[in-house]
Amino acid sequence: MQRRHSFHSLSSTVDEKSLNNESKPRHRHAQSVKPVLVIHSGAGVMRTDTPVEEQEKYRIALRGALKAGHAVLSAGGESIDAVTAAVSFMEDCPLFNCGHGAVFTREGTNELETSLMLSKPPSAAVGPAPIPPTRRGISVTLVRRAKNPIQLARALYLNPQATPHSMMSGPAAEELGAAFGGPKLVDPSYFWTEKRWREHRRGLGLPEEPLPEHGKHGEGEGGDMMVMPKGTVGAVALDSRGCIAAATSTGGLTNKIPGRVGDTPVMGAGFWAEEFEVSGWVRRKLRKLFKGTAKSGVGISCTGDGDYFIRRSAAVEVAHRMQFLAQPLAKASKTVIEELRVDGGMGGLIAVDLAGNYFFPMNSPGMYRGVITEEGIPKVAIFDFEELE
Repeated sequence: MQRRHSFHSLSSTVDEKSLNNESKPRHRHAQSVKPVLVIHSGAGVMRTDTPVEEQEKYRIALRGALKAGHAVLSAGGESIDAVTAAVSFMEDCPLFNCGHGAVFTREGTNELETSLMLSKPPSAAVGPAPIPPTRRGISVTLVRRAKNPIQLARALYLNPQATPHSMMSGPAAEELGAAFGGPKLVDPSYFWTEKRWREHRRGLGLPEEPLPEHGKHGEGEGGDMMVMPKGTVGAVALDSRGCIAAATSTGGLTNKIPGRVGDTPVMGAGFWAEEFEVSGWVRRKLRKLFKGTAKSGVGISCTGDGDYFIRRSAAVEVAHRMQFLAQPLAKASKTVIEELRVDGGMGGLIAVDLAGNYFFPMNSPGMYRGVITEEGIPKVAIFDFEELE
C-alpha cells in the first residue's frame, strides 16, 4: 500500500558560478532514480563586504530549506511535496523576498506571486483525485493574504475540477485555495518587515521613519546582501518515481508598479517542468540501450530580472534546446542565461534533468543556491566564485 506523504508534517520555520567560472555540472547515471533537490533564493549584485556573520544567516537558512525538502524525499515522498516544503521554509524566513519578507510596491503594499509545475502527474496518494497529464502546472499572482503562496498553488493544482485554469489571481484564488486545504489567510500586515520597509522608503527617497505601528520590527532579520532586492526563491526536485517538480515564489521587484506581473507566474518564462522523448531515431535507440529509457526531462526555476525572462520565454527554451537540439542540461541552460545577459537581463536559474544532473548557471555576481542529494548533506553557496559546500 502506498504511503501518503504531506509537507504539512514538516517544520517550515527558520530555527556555480558566473558563466565564465561555473563549475562543471554534477552528472548522475539514470539506471536507478536517486532523488535530488536544488534551490535558489535570488540572483543579483551581492555585497562581498557583508560581514561573515550576516552571510552565515543566509547559509543557515538555505541549509534549512534543503533539509525540509530532503525530509520528504528521504521518506519516499514525492517531488511536489518536497519543493513545497523547501519553498514554504523560505517563505517563512524574513531574509528572502517572498512570504514574510517580501518587498513592497511603490504604494507600500505586498503583491506576491507563485507557481508549481510537474513533469508528470503525482501519484494518486498525493491529492484527493488523480491529476490528468494535461494539468501540467498552475500559477497565482497578486497574492496579498495567503500566508504561504506556494501552498496555495499546490492546493489549486490538486483540485483541477474546481480550478481548471492554469493561472489565477487575487482574492478569488486565495479564497478558493483556502477552501481546499491551502494556507490560511492572514492580514496583509503579516508580510511586513522593517528591513523591507526601510528599503522601500529609501528607494523612493522618502524618510524611513516613523515606522508603521504594525509588524514585527527587526525580528529574525539580517542585513540584505543584495543591492535593491529583486530575488525570487525556487526549488526543483527529482523524486524516486522519476517525477520532477519546480516551485517558485516571489515578492517581485522592490517598488514595482502595483499590478505588475513578473516571470514567476508565467509558465515557460520563470518556471517549467516537462518529460519528453529525445529527438532522433538514433538518439532514442542509444538512450534506450544505455539508460533504459528513451525519455528525458527537466525542471527549471528562474530568478532575476523577470521582464527579460518573459521576453525570451527563458525556462521553456532550456527544455526545447534539450529536446530538439539534443543539448545537455549544462549547455542548454548556460546558453539561455548568456542570451539574457546580452539582452541586458541579470539573473540565473536552477535546473534538474531526469537523470539527476543539476546545474546553477548565472550571469550575476551571486545567487543564493544549494543542493542536497540522497546522502542528505546540504551544500550551499552565495557568490559566483564559490563552490557549493
